[in-house]
Amino acid sequence: MGRSQETFNKKDVKNKKEKKRKEKEKKRLARKENEKKSSLDDMIAYVDENGMITSTPPDPNKKKDVNLEDIEIGIPNRDSAQSLDPIRKGIVSFFNESKGYGFIRDSETKESVFVHANNLLEDIKEGNVVSFEVEMGQKGPIAIQVKLFK
Repeated sequence: MGRSQETFNKKDVKNKKEKKRKEKEKKRLARKENEKKSSLDDMIAYVDENGMITSTPPDPNKKKDVNLEDIEIGIPNRDSAQSLDPIRKGIVSFFNESKGYGFIRDSETKESVFVHANNLLEDIKEGNVVSFEVEMGQKGPIAIQVKLFK
């Protein structure tokens, strides 16, 4: 009596593939039966006055009229920076005497301002309280007219 050419493992793999194919076909048919026709109204979304997406249309009673002249486009002017006192006070956070530059921590805005030895009126060291004026340089704000605060 001859042996079958298919081993048990081959039969098992073949049966699993067939079972998986049948399950996939059943799922596809079930999806097709349950599929309902979607209309455009189901796909429309609205944005309310708070910027949230909703499915209900906006209330026309809440509509506001806006003048075109009232709309500002762009970055607002920095009037608050201009109103600051031109002579500021700060603490020298870092200063390298051999290279002749350092940084001053502004006491009001808490930002670092670059200082060069050419802009010093008096010698300064780290930790000194100084008064200075801020000017825009090539790479950002720089301190000029730097002197010890008394």
